[in-house]
Amino acid sequence: MDPFVRRLVERLHDPSQPLSRNRHFHTFDTPEGRLALKVFRRLRSLQKDILACRAEGRRARIFRRVNAKGDHRIELTMERVSGKRTSVLQTAELELLSALPGVRDALEILDEAAA
Repeated sequence: MDPFVRRLVERLHDPSQPLSRNRHFHTFDTPEGRLALKVFRRLRSLQKDILACRAEGRRARIFRRVNAKGDHRIELTMERVSGKRTSVLQTAELELLSALPGVRDALEILDEAAA
């Protein structure tokens, strides 16, 4: 992930230093800014679902798989009363997601070696 995009996402999630999308509309009118907003919304949605899983007494699981070529694949699976959601994450997205309030405690991380 681009360092600028990552910093924007971190600032959007930071309640002590909020980054107003209205005040900084020029920043979010660039390709990097639009990507940061997209990642921010996705992570916020995942956080909401992960915390809902925990409230229902279920777990959200992270599966890290490495294939024979050494490629990494990170899957987030949440089984809820209302259904199942699976998302594929980049390493940087997982780091940002884990930093959000309540998420780290609610995740179960499993490492698997895939063939």
